[in-house]
Amino acid sequence: MNRVRLGRGGVEVTALGLGTAALGGLYTDGGQDAAHAAVAAAWQRGVRYFDTAPHYGLGLAERRLGQALRGYPRTDCTVSTKVGRRLEPAADGGDDLAHGFAVPARHRRVWDFSADGVRRTLEASLERLGLDRVDVVYLHDPDDHAEQAFREGYPALERLRAEGVVGAIGAGMNQTAMLTRFVRDTDVDVVLCAGRWTLLDQSALTDLLPAAQARGTTVVAGGVFNSGLLADPAPGARYDYRAAPAALLERALRLKAVAERHGTTLRSAALAFAAAPPAVGCVLLGARSAAEVHDGADRFAAPVPAAFWRELKETGLLPGHAPEPE
Repeated sequence: MNRVRLGRGGVEVTALGLGTAALGGLYTDGGQDAAHAAVAAAWQRGVRYFDTAPHYGLGLAERRLGQALRGYPRTDCTVSTKVGRRLEPAADGGDDLAHGFAVPARHRRVWDFSADGVRRTLEASLERLGLDRVDVVYLHDPDDHAEQAFREGYPALERLRAEGVVGAIGAGMNQTAMLTRFVRDTDVDVVLCAGRWTLLDQSALTDLLPAAQARGTTVVAGGVFNSGLLADPAPGARYDYRAAPAALLERALRLKAVAERHGTTLRSAALAFAAAPPAVGCVLLGARSAAEVHDGADRFAAPVPAAFWRELKETGLLPGHAPEPE
Protein backbone atom coordinates (compact mmCIF):
# COMPACT_ATOMS: atom_id res chain seq x y z
CA MET A 1 0.00 0.00 0.00
CA ASN A 2 1.23 3.51 -0.81
CA ARG A 3 2.84 5.50 1.98
CA VAL A 4 2.66 9.26 2.48
CA ARG A 5 5.03 11.45 4.46
CA LEU A 6 3.39 13.62 7.12
CA GLY A 7 4.15 17.25 6.40
CA ARG A 8 7.84 17.93 5.95
CA GLY A 9 9.01 15.39 8.52
CA GLY A 10 10.13 11.81 8.25
CA VAL A 11 7.07 9.97 9.58
CA GLU A 12 5.09 8.06 6.98
CA VAL A 13 1.59 6.59 7.02
CA THR A 14 -0.21 4.27 4.65
CA ALA A 15 -2.99 5.70 2.49
CA LEU A 16 -5.47 3.68 4.56
CA GLY A 17 -5.19 3.61 8.34
CA LEU A 18 -7.09 1.87 11.12
CA GLY A 19 -8.90 3.97 13.72
CA THR A 20 -9.40 2.15 17.00
CA ALA A 21 -12.36 3.79 18.76
CA ALA A 22 -14.47 0.70 18.01
CA LEU A 23 -11.76 -1.52 19.48
CA GLY A 24 -12.26 0.39 22.73
CA GLY A 25 -15.94 -0.53 22.93
CA LEU A 26 -17.58 2.32 21.02
CA TYR A 27 -21.34 1.74 21.50
CA THR A 28 -20.77 -2.01 22.05
CA ASP A 29 -17.75 -4.07 22.99
CA GLY A 30 -16.87 -6.84 20.56
CA GLY A 31 -14.22 -8.22 22.89
CA GLN A 32 -10.47 -8.62 22.83
CA ASP A 33 -10.35 -11.46 20.30
CA ALA A 34 -12.33 -9.48 17.73
CA ALA A 35 -10.12 -6.43 18.31
CA HIS A 36 -6.95 -8.44 17.77
CA ALA A 37 -8.46 -10.05 14.67
CA ALA A 38 -9.27 -6.59 13.26
CA VAL A 39 -5.65 -5.47 13.70
CA ALA A 40 -4.39 -8.71 12.14
CA ALA A 41 -6.73 -8.24 9.16
CA ALA A 42 -5.55 -4.66 8.73
CA TRP A 43 -1.94 -5.80 8.70
CA GLN A 44 -2.79 -8.51 6.18
CA ARG A 45 -4.32 -5.87 3.89
CA GLY A 46 -1.24 -3.66 4.01
CA VAL A 47 -2.41 -1.15 6.61
CA ARG A 48 0.54 0.10 8.65
CA TYR A 49 -0.94 3.17 10.33
CA PHE A 50 -2.90 2.73 13.56
CA ASP A 51 -4.54 5.61 15.44
CA THR A 52 -5.74 5.47 19.03
CA ALA A 53 -6.41 7.68 22.08
CA PRO A 54 -6.87 7.46 25.86
CA HIS A 55 -10.45 8.64 25.32
CA TYR A 56 -11.36 5.46 23.44
CA GLY A 57 -12.78 3.15 26.05
CA LEU A 58 -10.89 4.86 28.90
CA GLY A 59 -7.61 3.41 27.67
CA LEU A 60 -8.98 0.07 26.49
CA ALA A 61 -8.29 0.78 22.80
CA GLU A 62 -4.65 1.60 23.58
CA ARG A 63 -4.20 -1.60 25.58
CA ARG A 64 -5.79 -3.78 22.92
CA LEU A 65 -3.88 -2.13 20.09
CA GLY A 66 -0.57 -2.52 21.89
CA GLN A 67 -1.26 -6.18 22.61
CA ALA A 68 -2.31 -6.85 19.01
CA LEU A 69 0.79 -5.20 17.54
CA ARG A 70 3.29 -7.15 19.64
CA GLY A 71 3.53 -9.87 17.03
CA TYR A 72 4.60 -7.46 14.30
CA PRO A 73 7.83 -5.51 13.64
CA ARG A 74 7.56 -2.15 15.38
CA THR A 75 9.63 -0.42 12.72
CA ASP A 76 7.14 -1.44 10.03
CA CYS A 77 4.16 0.47 11.45
CA THR A 78 3.19 3.99 12.49
CA VAL A 79 1.24 4.50 15.73
CA SER A 80 -0.48 7.69 16.82
CA THR A 81 -2.21 8.60 20.05
CA LYS A 82 -3.62 11.77 21.55
CA VAL A 83 -3.31 14.09 24.52
CA GLY A 84 -5.75 16.47 26.18
CA ARG A 85 -7.86 14.01 28.14
CA ARG A 86 -5.88 12.70 31.08
CA LEU A 87 -7.24 9.56 32.76
CA GLU A 88 -7.51 9.39 36.53
CA PRO A 89 -8.66 6.39 38.59
CA ALA A 90 -12.25 6.59 39.76
CA ALA A 91 -14.55 4.47 41.86
CA ASP A 92 -16.38 2.02 39.63
CA GLY A 93 -19.53 3.94 38.87
CA GLY A 94 -21.16 1.78 36.27
CA ASP A 95 -20.37 2.07 32.58
CA ASP A 96 -19.02 4.76 30.27
CA LEU A 97 -21.95 4.80 27.85
CA ALA A 98 -22.57 8.48 28.59
CA HIS A 99 -19.35 9.03 26.62
CA GLY A 100 -20.26 6.40 24.04
CA PHE A 101 -18.17 3.46 25.27
CA ALA A 102 -19.49 0.16 26.63
CA VAL A 103 -16.75 -0.24 29.26
CA PRO A 104 -16.65 -0.03 33.05
CA ALA A 105 -16.12 3.53 34.28
CA ARG A 106 -13.01 2.76 36.33
CA HIS A 107 -11.35 6.00 35.25
CA ARG A 108 -12.51 9.53 34.61
CA ARG A 109 -11.36 11.95 31.95
CA VAL A 110 -9.76 15.23 32.99
CA TRP A 111 -9.27 17.92 30.36
CA ASP A 112 -5.61 18.91 30.53
CA PHE A 113 -3.65 20.63 27.76
CA SER A 114 -0.93 21.86 30.10
CA ALA A 115 2.69 21.03 29.33
CA ASP A 116 2.83 18.73 32.35
CA GLY A 117 -0.50 17.16 31.38
CA VAL A 118 0.73 16.46 27.86
CA ARG A 119 3.80 14.61 29.13
CA ARG A 120 1.92 12.71 31.82
CA THR A 121 -0.81 11.67 29.39
CA LEU A 122 1.71 10.49 26.82
CA GLU A 123 3.66 8.52 29.43
CA ALA A 124 0.47 6.76 30.53
CA SER A 125 -0.42 6.00 26.91
CA LEU A 126 2.99 4.44 26.30
CA GLU A 127 2.49 2.23 29.35
CA ARG A 128 -0.92 1.06 28.13
CA LEU A 129 0.39 0.48 24.62
CA GLY A 130 3.46 -1.34 25.89
CA LEU A 131 5.65 0.81 23.63
CA ASP A 132 8.70 2.96 24.26
CA ARG A 133 7.57 5.54 21.71
CA VAL A 134 4.74 6.57 19.43
CA ASP A 135 5.25 8.17 16.05
CA VAL A 136 2.53 10.83 16.10
CA VAL A 137 0.80 12.72 18.91
CA TYR A 138 -2.32 14.83 18.38
CA LEU A 139 -3.92 17.43 20.63
CA HIS A 140 -7.37 15.86 20.98
CA ASP A 141 -10.52 18.00 20.73
CA PRO A 142 -9.22 21.27 22.23
CA ASP A 143 -12.44 23.06 21.15
CA ASP A 144 -13.18 24.58 24.56
CA HIS A 145 -9.54 24.79 25.64
CA ALA A 146 -7.98 26.80 22.84
CA GLU A 147 -5.95 29.16 25.02
CA GLN A 148 -4.23 26.40 26.98
CA ALA A 149 -3.82 24.20 23.90
CA PHE A 150 -2.01 26.91 21.92
CA ARG A 151 -0.14 28.42 24.87
CA GLU A 152 0.99 25.22 26.61
CA GLY A 153 -0.08 22.04 24.81
CA TYR A 154 1.30 22.81 21.38
CA PRO A 155 4.70 24.08 22.63
CA ALA A 156 4.98 20.91 24.74
CA LEU A 157 4.47 18.81 21.62
CA GLU A 158 7.04 20.91 19.77
CA ARG A 159 9.58 20.16 22.50
CA LEU A 160 8.80 16.43 22.38
CA ARG A 161 9.35 16.48 18.64
CA ALA A 162 12.61 18.42 18.99
CA GLU A 163 13.80 15.92 21.61
CA GLY A 164 13.01 13.03 19.27
CA VAL A 165 10.44 11.57 21.66
CA VAL A 166 7.84 11.71 18.86
CA GLY A 167 8.32 12.06 15.13
CA ALA A 168 5.29 14.15 14.17
CA ILE A 169 2.74 16.34 15.96
CA GLY A 170 -0.68 17.69 15.18
CA ALA A 171 -4.27 18.19 16.31
CA GLY A 172 -7.40 16.11 15.83
CA MET A 173 -10.90 17.59 15.93
CA ASN A 174 -14.44 17.44 14.59
CA GLN A 175 -14.32 21.04 13.34
CA THR A 176 -12.28 22.86 10.72
CA ALA A 177 -11.86 26.41 12.04
CA MET A 178 -9.41 25.60 14.83
CA LEU A 179 -7.64 22.97 12.76
CA THR A 180 -7.09 25.65 10.13
CA ARG A 181 -5.65 27.91 12.83
CA PHE A 182 -3.22 25.13 13.81
CA VAL A 183 -2.18 24.78 10.16
CA ARG A 184 -1.67 28.52 9.64
CA ASP A 185 -0.26 29.58 13.01
CA THR A 186 1.87 26.61 14.12
CA ASP A 187 4.31 24.10 12.68
CA VAL A 188 2.15 20.98 12.96
CA ASP A 189 2.98 18.14 10.61
CA VAL A 190 -0.54 16.77 10.36
CA VAL A 191 -4.14 17.39 11.35
CA LEU A 192 -6.83 14.77 11.80
CA CYS A 193 -10.14 16.08 10.50
CA ALA A 194 -13.05 13.93 11.68
CA GLY A 195 -16.37 14.05 9.87
CA ARG A 196 -15.90 17.38 8.11
CA TRP A 197 -14.73 16.03 4.77
CA THR A 198 -17.32 13.49 3.70
CA LEU A 199 -20.04 12.99 1.11
CA LEU A 200 -22.42 14.61 3.61
CA ASP A 201 -20.21 17.43 4.94
CA GLN A 202 -17.66 19.27 2.82
CA SER A 203 -16.94 22.12 5.24
CA ALA A 204 -13.19 21.36 5.18
CA LEU A 205 -13.13 22.56 1.58
CA THR A 206 -13.80 26.13 2.73
CA ASP A 207 -10.73 26.63 4.89
CA LEU A 208 -8.78 23.60 6.06
CA LEU A 209 -7.93 21.80 2.82
CA PRO A 210 -6.68 24.91 0.97
CA ALA A 211 -4.64 26.01 3.99
CA ALA A 212 -3.10 22.56 4.45
CA GLN A 213 -2.17 22.32 0.80
CA ALA A 214 -0.59 25.77 0.87
CA ARG A 215 1.46 24.98 3.98
CA GLY A 216 2.41 21.42 3.05
CA THR A 217 0.56 20.04 6.07
CA THR A 218 -0.94 16.57 5.74
CA VAL A 219 -4.62 16.00 6.48
CA VAL A 220 -5.75 12.64 7.82
CA ALA A 221 -9.45 12.17 7.06
CA GLY A 222 -11.35 10.44 9.85
CA GLY A 223 -15.04 9.78 10.41
CA VAL A 224 -15.55 9.42 6.66
CA PHE A 225 -18.78 7.47 7.19
CA ASN A 226 -20.06 10.16 9.61
CA SER A 227 -20.45 7.59 12.43
CA GLY A 228 -22.14 5.02 10.21
CA LEU A 229 -24.75 6.82 8.12
CA LEU A 230 -22.64 6.59 4.97
CA ALA A 231 -21.74 2.97 5.67
CA ASP A 232 -25.32 1.74 5.87
CA PRO A 233 -28.03 4.41 5.58
CA ALA A 234 -31.12 3.09 7.32
CA PRO A 235 -33.50 4.21 10.06
CA GLY A 236 -31.59 4.32 13.34
CA ALA A 237 -28.21 4.96 11.69
CA ARG A 238 -25.94 7.43 13.48
CA TYR A 239 -24.58 10.71 12.19
CA ASP A 240 -21.81 12.33 14.25
CA TYR A 241 -22.47 9.91 17.14
CA ARG A 242 -26.22 10.64 17.32
CA ALA A 243 -29.32 9.36 15.57
CA ALA A 244 -29.25 10.75 12.06
CA PRO A 245 -31.75 13.53 11.29
CA ALA A 246 -34.39 12.57 8.74
CA ALA A 247 -33.08 15.02 6.12
CA LEU A 248 -29.58 13.59 6.27
CA LEU A 249 -30.87 10.02 6.14
CA GLU A 250 -32.83 10.91 3.02
CA ARG A 251 -29.74 12.48 1.45
CA ALA A 252 -27.63 9.43 2.27
CA LEU A 253 -30.24 7.16 0.70
CA ARG A 254 -30.16 9.28 -2.46
CA LEU A 255 -26.37 8.96 -2.55
CA LYS A 256 -26.65 5.20 -2.12
CA ALA A 257 -29.16 4.96 -4.97
CA VAL A 258 -26.86 6.88 -7.31
CA ALA A 259 -23.93 4.66 -6.33
CA GLU A 260 -25.88 1.49 -7.04
CA ARG A 261 -27.09 2.87 -10.35
CA HIS A 262 -23.46 3.30 -11.38
CA GLY A 263 -22.42 -0.17 -10.24
CA THR A 264 -20.54 0.87 -7.13
CA THR A 265 -21.26 1.13 -3.40
CA LEU A 266 -21.79 4.08 -1.11
CA ARG A 267 -18.90 2.89 1.09
CA SER A 268 -16.51 2.86 -1.87
CA ALA A 269 -17.66 6.32 -2.87
CA ALA A 270 -17.29 7.68 0.67
CA LEU A 271 -13.74 6.37 0.98
CA ALA A 272 -12.71 7.53 -2.49
CA PHE A 273 -14.14 11.00 -1.94
CA ALA A 274 -12.34 11.39 1.38
CA ALA A 275 -9.01 10.50 -0.23
CA ALA A 276 -9.40 12.74 -3.30
CA PRO A 277 -7.94 16.14 -2.23
CA PRO A 278 -4.16 16.56 -2.67
CA ALA A 279 -3.81 17.60 0.98
CA VAL A 280 -5.32 14.33 2.26
CA GLY A 281 -2.61 11.76 2.80
CA CYS A 282 -4.54 9.09 4.68
CA VAL A 283 -8.10 7.94 5.27
CA LEU A 284 -8.84 6.33 8.63
CA LEU A 285 -11.15 3.33 8.58
CA GLY A 286 -13.08 2.66 11.76
CA ALA A 287 -13.69 -1.07 12.19
CA ARG A 288 -14.46 -3.44 15.03
CA SER A 289 -13.90 -6.81 13.32
CA ALA A 290 -11.79 -8.54 10.71
CA ALA A 291 -14.82 -8.68 8.40
CA GLU A 292 -15.28 -4.91 8.59
CA VAL A 293 -11.58 -4.34 7.92
CA HIS A 294 -11.62 -6.60 4.85
CA ASP A 295 -14.79 -4.95 3.57
CA GLY A 296 -13.29 -1.49 4.06
CA ALA A 297 -10.05 -2.43 2.33
CA ASP A 298 -11.99 -3.90 -0.59
CA ARG A 299 -14.15 -0.79 -0.88
CA PHE A 300 -11.09 1.48 -0.63
CA ALA A 301 -9.43 -0.32 -3.52
CA ALA A 302 -12.54 -0.40 -5.74
CA PRO A 303 -12.71 2.21 -8.53
CA VAL A 304 -15.69 4.55 -8.62
CA PRO A 305 -16.95 5.51 -12.11
CA ALA A 306 -16.46 9.12 -13.20
CA ALA A 307 -20.13 9.21 -14.21
CA PHE A 308 -21.07 8.79 -10.55
CA TRP A 309 -19.32 12.03 -9.59
CA ARG A 310 -20.83 13.85 -12.57
CA GLU A 311 -24.32 12.86 -11.53
CA LEU A 312 -23.75 13.96 -7.94
CA LYS A 313 -22.68 17.40 -9.13
CA GLU A 314 -25.42 17.70 -11.72
CA THR A 315 -28.09 16.86 -9.12
CA GLY A 316 -26.64 19.10 -6.40
CA LEU A 317 -25.66 16.22 -4.12
CA LEU A 318 -22.05 17.44 -4.32
CA PRO A 319 -20.60 20.93 -4.88
CA GLY A 320 -19.42 21.49 -8.42
CA HIS A 321 -15.92 22.52 -7.25
CA ALA A 322 -15.34 19.52 -4.98
CA PRO A 323 -12.24 17.47 -5.87
CA GLU A 324 -12.96 14.14 -7.53
CA PRO A 325 -10.90 10.95 -7.32
CA GLU A 326 -8.70 10.40 -10.34
